Amino acid sequence: MSKIEQSWYKPFSLITLLLLPLSAIFGCISLLRRYCYKFGIFKSFISKTPVIVVGNISVGGNGKTPFVLWLYDYLTAKGLSVGLISRGYGGQATHYPLLVTAQTTTREAGDEPVLLFNRLQCPLVVGPNRQHNIEKLNANFKLDVIISDDGMQHYKMARSIECCIVDSERKFGNGLLMPAGPLRETVSRLKSVDVVIENGSEDEFSYRLQPSVIKRVADNTDIATPLKAAHAVSAIGNPGRFEASLQAQGIKLLSTHHFRDHYAYSADDFAQFGDDCVLMTEKDAVKCRDFAKPNWYYLPVDAQPTAAVINTLNLLLKEKGIHHGL
Repeated sequence: MSKIEQSWYKPFSLITLLLLPLSAIFGCISLLRRYCYKFGIFKSFISKTPVIVVGNISVGGNGKTPFVLWLYDYLTAKGLSVGLISRGYGGQATHYPLLVTAQTTTREAGDEPVLLFNRLQCPLVVGPNRQHNIEKLNANFKLDVIISDDGMQHYKMARSIECCIVDSERKFGNGLLMPAGPLRETVSRLKSVDVVIENGSEDEFSYRLQPSVIKRVADNTDIATPLKAAHAVSAIGNPGRFEASLQAQGIKLLSTHHFRDHYAYSADDFAQFGDDCVLMTEKDAVKCRDFAKPNWYYLPVDAQPTAAVINTLNLLLKEKGIHHGL
């Protein structure tokens, strides 16, 4: 994490003061752009298939991916045909929009889309142009609803439902807009979303991350015997939560290593561990599979939303007319 990013979650500092003018410019441009779409000066693209956005107002990992996984399963269990779109952050494919398959690499699509496809085996398109992503999905599949992984600030894309995920531990940092703070939009934006969901709190509208069975990175098989000690490696927004979940399972952390979010690993990054056990997140694992040793493992997590979140989603689906056979 850079010194600027570290300053977002600390008391007001000289770095923060120096960056405030840039934040003011960023805020003015962001607000102007939002109102240009709101009042029709800029035209939005309206998908023939309803779109549910799962996003946030701050940069860095907030726990969107586990909620997207849960939401896909929940909607599918209701009989809906569901597709996903993603920006594919960090991906460098030769062409976009890219339909993700079992052969798609993290280098092409980014880590989160590959994780999503590995788990769900679902219609999933990545690319920088969300309109093109939606059009490709609709051209290839008959869908009832599309989940957009992130995209709350992509106002060109009209949406039926907005779910904003908030990290209960880091919240909004110093409450300032980028680059003086972590916010893409001011906290007042939360008033306009359909549901605000806290990741990891005991609030009424929240979800807990439930650790699943530890798996081997190389082949996704379940671990045979309980793991007692390992080096914890992660490239996520909030590594502290991941490490605490390992310790809660009685795993001794030989060391902890943090890389920037979406970091592209190489085998050299793990040379320091020799033949010791290594534990990482599922998002890390999809980037390490090709060079993983047999004793490298990852911890999948599943989101468990509260009844209030589920009830609100049901009401929103009914209100927006999202049902099977649209």
